[in-house]
Amino acid sequence: MPFDIGACPSPAYVVDDALLIRNLELLARVQAESGAKILLALKGFAMWDTFPLVSRYLVGTTASGQDEARLGAETFGGEVHCYSPAYTAPEMDVVLRYADHLSFNSPGQWRYFRQTVEASPRRVSCGLRVNPEHSTGEVALYDPCAPGSRLGTRLAQLGPDDLEGLEGLHFHTLCQQNSDALEATLAAFEAKFGGYLGQMRWVNFGGGHHITRPDYDVARLIRLIRDFKARYPHLDIYLEPGEAIALNTGFLVATVLDIVDNDGPIAILDTSATAHMPDVLEMPYRPEIIGAGEPGEKAHTFKLGGTTCLAGDVIGDYSFDAPLQIGDRLMFTDMAHYTMVKTTTFNGIRLPSICRVDAATRAVRTVRSFGYVDYMQRLS
Repeated sequence: MPFDIGACPSPAYVVDDALLIRNLELLARVQAESGAKILLALKGFAMWDTFPLVSRYLVGTTASGQDEARLGAETFGGEVHCYSPAYTAPEMDVVLRYADHLSFNSPGQWRYFRQTVEASPRRVSCGLRVNPEHSTGEVALYDPCAPGSRLGTRLAQLGPDDLEGLEGLHFHTLCQQNSDALEATLAAFEAKFGGYLGQMRWVNFGGGHHITRPDYDVARLIRLIRDFKARYPHLDIYLEPGEAIALNTGFLVATVLDIVDNDGPIAILDTSATAHMPDVLEMPYRPEIIGAGEPGEKAHTFKLGGTTCLAGDVIGDYSFDAPLQIGDRLMFTDMAHYTMVKTTTFNGIRLPSICRVDAATRAVRTVRSFGYVDYMQRLS
């Protein structure tokens, strides 16, 4: 059942609980049938108002540093995992208060912090991120196995004593990919690092698993994990997708503020590609809009632009059945993951409000709105 777009502020991110539950139920099935444990990667989706719901299905969170680790511990509960390319000493003191698993990027970082970890009053299970050197993605920007990558330790860099005291291996090589990419990566990982698995307690398969995408081969994922568990029954297996949790669960509601013309009509919206949906420019990609088509597909084509001064703050070209009018509202789809976590207040543009749609009643609730103070406190 749809929700009332008119009940949303504009601009606003709107997460639909019914769609979120659909994803979570699938992820719970993967856990039950494979024996793996699935973590929410906060770098992709950290809308902690939803965590009482999400925590019913997943075992915990994975963080990229001290603040995400604390957020996971305080608002989600369960297991807290943490990985960073490098930690500072003050950050490590904070991370050790919250993390249950801690992955280091290099043996050098492990050696530097080993005594600090061992002196911690909490027991923390530590591991090493490794680089299987097997690329499966198409975009170099998102490929941790690209030549010259700083992420993970290659086999050639691993000395005979570098894993002493460590209990896990962690690889993260995928980005928005299907289980065939995991299958190829897993073969490369075992070929290079399989000899070390007998002394480990866990392996983290990282993120990038697009499990809740309609064409994702869930059966193959379950088989891969079960077969791996059969070969290494002593290991706990973790997956940490960020995107799969919130994939296709959210929207960005925006309003047409003005229409200008320059070799065709341009609608200026109260949102921004660079400030509110930066992956549109970074990936890059063209988000879908409910009721809109490709340029020229429908009768009226418009270029959609944002309100910042960046000349390239353009979302894309879309066609509509009727000409856009000032005041019209548009709904961009799949705007929950890698949106709220990446926004900026560039140009003093206010952040979109954050809303949820109740799964049963379909009522819209505004979780948070942002104003001047949110902008001002970032800067001094």
